Amino acid sequence: MERPVILDCRGVWKLYGPHTRNFLEKHNGSPTDMALAEANIISAVRDASVKIRKGEIFVIMGLSGSGKSTLVRCLSRLVEPTAGEIRFEGSDLLAMSENELIHLRRKKMGMVFQHFALLPHLTVLQNAAFPLDVQGVDRRTREEKARQMIDIVGLTGREDYYPRQLSGGQQQRVGIARSLVADPDLWFLDEPFSALDPLIRREMQDEFLRLQSMLQKTIVFITHDFDEAIRLADRIAVMKGGRIEQTATPEELVLNPSTPYVEEFTRHVPRAKVMKLRSVMSPDVPDGVYAGELSGNRTVADTIHQIDAATHPFKVTGEEGEVIGTIDARTAIDVMIGRTGA
Repeated sequence: MERPVILDCRGVWKLYGPHTRNFLEKHNGSPTDMALAEANIISAVRDASVKIRKGEIFVIMGLSGSGKSTLVRCLSRLVEPTAGEIRFEGSDLLAMSENELIHLRRKKMGMVFQHFALLPHLTVLQNAAFPLDVQGVDRRTREEKARQMIDIVGLTGREDYYPRQLSGGQQQRVGIARSLVADPDLWFLDEPFSALDPLIRREMQDEFLRLQSMLQKTIVFITHDFDEAIRLADRIAVMKGGRIEQTATPEELVLNPSTPYVEEFTRHVPRAKVMKLRSVMSPDVPDGVYAGELSGNRTVADTIHQIDAATHPFKVTGEEGEVIGTIDARTAIDVMIGRTGA
């Protein structure tokens, strides 16, 4: 069953320059590049539409200047869109008052940015508890909740440390704990790992996936790194020049790119990195000995060592843990070397 839409964005524009709303109306909501240039108007987001479903990791990916961060700021109304419609849990986000928006961001939305923005004079515990402090939650309750989040992100024992005493990865973990302490329905992450060293970045991606498996949040994640996008995403929106070029699963993007730009991005991505076991398995489940069970949502590349080392095939399971097929080493190796899975 398809999950419900929690955030629905339709025809969103963000223009910078003189009289932008009048300009859009004059051009029937579809100005040309020449018209924009002649009016001295910069288009940061152009006619963007996305539907983000409950519990999914939705990645917005693009190079610097593609509009991805501006779009996310429009989705949370940190930036006012020039035109378009945004609905959060069915409510018109653009019709909300400033007080309603403040309440929404405090109670329903969590945000993590590239720069950790921890308060240097506060301890790890105090930083993590800060959103609840702002809400007026009593000290005992907010610190108890903050300790839970600190434990979840793996920083137990460092509650009394200050940011300067932590590594970059640890500081970002504090930022993650802080963003989750109010139990948001929607979690925005704007290039949260891009300032970290490659090894720490990979570690934080693993940590992010572990947290999501526990918490099942609805996540909007921004990155310029396609490898990071395909590793984390349920679906990806690829942006270029303020426009969304294609929205699809990582598998669909690599196998069926809809524009030359997306095709160029995905040209050198090994298929095994994105192909899920459910796509290459055999639907037959004969009686016999099996090495174990693997989720059909895992990729061939992620499981190849486990499959290849086993002397028997694996059962493949679906969303509810039900057995939906089988996979053996020969099939997985064929995908790895490109002999199948076209």
